[in-house]
Amino acid sequence: MPVDEWIELPTGGNLYELPGRKGIGIDVETGAMRLCEKGWAVAAFIPPAHTGLYMAAYETAKDAPTLPLFCYTAAGWLNEKIYVPAVRIEQDIRQEAEGYAEEQIETGATNLLAAYPHNRLVKHLMENCCMTYTCPAARNLAIGRWECPVPVSPACNANCIGCISFQPEDETIISTQDRLTFKPTAEEIIEFTVPHLQTAPFPLISFGQGCEGEPLLMWETIREAIIEIRKHTQKGSININTNGSMPKAVKALCEVGLNSIRVSTNSARKNIYTSYYLPNNYAFEDLFESLKTVRSYGGWTSINYFVFPGMTDSIEEYEALRKLIRETDLCMIQWRNFNIDPDWYLGKIGVTDTGESMGVKQMMELIREEFPNVKFGYFNPSMERIKGNFEIDFAH
Repeated sequence: MPVDEWIELPTGGNLYELPGRKGIGIDVETGAMRLCEKGWAVAAFIPPAHTGLYMAAYETAKDAPTLPLFCYTAAGWLNEKIYVPAVRIEQDIRQEAEGYAEEQIETGATNLLAAYPHNRLVKHLMENCCMTYTCPAARNLAIGRWECPVPVSPACNANCIGCISFQPEDETIISTQDRLTFKPTAEEIIEFTVPHLQTAPFPLISFGQGCEGEPLLMWETIREAIIEIRKHTQKGSININTNGSMPKAVKALCEVGLNSIRVSTNSARKNIYTSYYLPNNYAFEDLFESLKTVRSYGGWTSINYFVFPGMTDSIEEYEALRKLIRETDLCMIQWRNFNIDPDWYLGKIGVTDTGESMGVKQMMELIREEFPNVKFGYFNPSMERIKGNFEIDFAH
């Protein structure tokens, strides 16, 4: 692993112990790899805006518990400091840990709840997302800045193995948050998003959040909301985070003013995608169609690309990603860390051989070289970035 691929663990990162797993490290005397018989393996959680390049190395015991839904980046120790193999893929500071003042957030949440006392969505976002789960997007809404989350759908048309808001009762892993339990009305959406778009710096509203199902299942409500929002203000960007399963719904939203789409995928390959998402009534090809539709209306397109080192950077995946970029005229790749137990994931999707890999950083460099217009990042860009200088560090 090249030395230049290691950075000091960023602020907001954490170390985890991995129960039932023995670490694999370099013997300081021989320089050879060996199993560590003492203690447990460790891995690092790296904060948003950073993409991990390698996963922690360990050997899993037969009775080891399944790991929760976090990323498990390799970690090293040098001169009293923890290092991780990662790159800062995004300069935007919108989810930096030190950028949140607790007092401001509490005041903002209290004020929003008082301003919209009958709005179930504001209540959900402030009481659950902001104050219970400390969701960075909901906290930004509380202090009136940047991207505003708009969850809309309690239902989903995929059965993702690593779903963060819903897991079957017989599953050993637990969702990181509870899913939205009601269908918001267009009025509830409009009531707080219009003021946000009118007053927030670099404003952006995003349908489709971690605390919900698939927003396109509520496309009629979203459509109604967009029409009304745009009667009140032309400011800011309207985005949807989605699985891209309903191209016709995407078209209907583009017709009334949807500005951008982010389609989530664990892979650019149909077989790997399908075995993880387990889609209901839609096919992998629909993702491509949705991305193409938004581009045909002049909109911004991203993929929320779950990076799983060793598999994302395989030769097969690289070729499939190139095909996706070419076919859809993709604007941006959001290189996101995949939050999942690696062994459990591979077992669930039935992969025993991940193929020859090139290294995540090398793959990024090759994609950048071949597709210089495709932007790299971690967050949905504001309209100012879409229209102007994408590289501006707008959150400052």
